Amino acid sequence: MTAQEDISVFDIFKIGIGPSSSHTLGPWKAARCFLEKLSACGALPRVRRVTVRLYGSLAKTGKGHGTDIAVQLGLCGEDPVTFDTGSLRAKIAAIRERRQLLLQGTVPLSFDPDSDILFLVMESLPLHPNALTFGAELEGGDSIAETYYSVGGGFVATETELEHPPAGEKTLQFPTDTARDLLQWCIKTGLNISDIVLENEASWRPEEATRAGLHHIFETMSGCIYRGCHTEGTLPGGLGVARRAAALNKKLLGRNAAYDGYEAWIAATRKGGQGFKYTLDWVNCFALAVNEENAAFGRVVTAPTNGAAGVIPAVLQYWTVFCEEQAAAERIVPFLLTAGAIGSLFKKGATISAAMGGCQAEIGVSAAMAAAGLTECLGGTQRQVLMAAEIAMEHHLGLTCDPIGGLVQVPCIERNTMGAVKAITASQLALQSNPDLAKVSLDAVVRTMWETALDMNSKYKETSEGGLAVRIPISLSEC
Repeated sequence: MTAQEDISVFDIFKIGIGPSSSHTLGPWKAARCFLEKLSACGALPRVRRVTVRLYGSLAKTGKGHGTDIAVQLGLCGEDPVTFDTGSLRAKIAAIRERRQLLLQGTVPLSFDPDSDILFLVMESLPLHPNALTFGAELEGGDSIAETYYSVGGGFVATETELEHPPAGEKTLQFPTDTARDLLQWCIKTGLNISDIVLENEASWRPEEATRAGLHHIFETMSGCIYRGCHTEGTLPGGLGVARRAAALNKKLLGRNAAYDGYEAWIAATRKGGQGFKYTLDWVNCFALAVNEENAAFGRVVTAPTNGAAGVIPAVLQYWTVFCEEQAAAERIVPFLLTAGAIGSLFKKGATISAAMGGCQAEIGVSAAMAAAGLTECLGGTQRQVLMAAEIAMEHHLGLTCDPIGGLVQVPCIERNTMGAVKAITASQLALQSNPDLAKVSLDAVVRTMWETALDMNSKYKETSEGGLAVRIPISLSEC
């Protein structure tokens, strides 16, 4: 992704399935892209064997992140946006048992996950740590292959697209590559950041469609929180991590609390208590709920990634529940537009891939996005919005990605609670500050994050070869 390529808010916020946007959603989409390639050349009915080769970070943590599951479902033609998550384990078990999958849902194909998905942990491709190659053997002896790169946040690119990135296809009213660009447009027009983004989104679709889409994003986030707060048990993967959000929900509302559905539950959270500790407990609960769902292959929204999917929903829910609730519904769109703008700046100027930049690229970016969205909703100026994003990222710089067992669970789930709390704190600091006196700009932090990413040892970049991942003895079962 280059600074010239246009990024929509719906590129930053994508509905999909956990646990990882780069290791699950990206490979899933890559498999579907490969099916399109086979269909386009008329080869799909002639396929006799398909192999998948995983490289780099995808190979090293792919088992824990469900990469093998994702490519199988993608080859079956399933859509991660609409796929029934409740049927996931049964479908994967059937493929393994029968040693067969239906390519694109129509072509019976012999397929053994143990031999047809190769985890090449000692091999990496030069363009990006997250690489995978699909190969298809056709009747008659011909073959077709394509390599894809899962570059973070569910974005997928071929080798050609990475080496020769496409220029922006849309004519945006306010082209923006840096925070400086964004601020200059705000000064020139007098518009808020969310208004600038909304005008740009008109290059893709009518305004009402953008608003409706963002409300659907919010509904998906809220539904994820609700499910996570009402689901008990142990997360899959063999690490034995117990879900905590449901227990915390019961503790905060009372174990015998009765309510019917999401709206009644939200009303109960507002009435259940007050004070800083009560609010903080709920922010933590919201974030835990989302990332426990994510770890259990539930439906989440990349924000901007799956591993950081809990930060923005937790802060947005904090806004709707504990801040000016009467105006909350109309402010959801500005929150997400502003957050999306900040995410695109990091995507263009640095990275949102933990395999490229460590967890600063996921939790750090999501905290910056959430801080910016909250600050705009709380009435901050354009400069205060950018200042909030800068503060949030500044205090995530250098954060490593070291998932134990390659699972998006420890320390990933708790890191979302920390990111949410830091985002709220960053917003409050910015709202009580004069941005003209700030010593560090958002653009400086974006550059610094990228430089830090380049300097960071690869063992701290989603490989599970350093940090906590090598300090905790574990024995994992299959996901």
